[in-house]
Amino acid sequence: MADRTKNIVRAVSDYGKGLFNFIRGKVTTEADAEDILQDVWCQLSNIDDTDEIEQLRGWLFKVARNKIIDKSRKKTEQLIDDLVDADDDEEEFNLADVLLPDANDPETEYIKDLFWQELFIALDELPENQKQVFVWSELEDKALQQIADETGEKLKTIISRKGYAVKYLRSRLKTLYHEFLDY
Repeated sequence: MADRTKNIVRAVSDYGKGLFNFIRGKVTTEADAEDILQDVWCQLSNIDDTDEIEQLRGWLFKVARNKIIDKSRKKTEQLIDDLVDADDDEEEFNLADVLLPDANDPETEYIKDLFWQELFIALDELPENQKQVFVWSELEDKALQQIADETGEKLKTIISRKGYAVKYLRSRLKTLYHEFLDY
């Protein structure tokens, strides 16, 4: 595990700037480049043994190129409600079910507190721009257009950042959510 982490850190250090510049030259905004670069690093971090990649630099640029192509093929941004997999038979993750339950017993309050703690831990794991958009939108109840206007970013960029955050948080908090429903 430590070697894997060192390999990823070394890859970010050795190739991060060049990879970002490559991506930035192919997309319209810096925010899109940051999002694609993050996707590349996520894909690398999901590989169990990075030593198996013979040409890491070439692999990273190939993944980046594929992500750029995927983004350019995407005609419309996904709606937040569409982020749940259509073929997922499990019940949809709904934050309101956890945070606003009908019961006010001590156990429910404990689970609610636990969920808030885990939510903030998971939020801290997000890139700052995704975290901020999620917090403004979901916790401070700002409209996405208002966030775009205040930050000077395109609305589609804001939607994309929130989408990535929601997708990550759903995945990260899914176990806790199911434990809450089963208690």
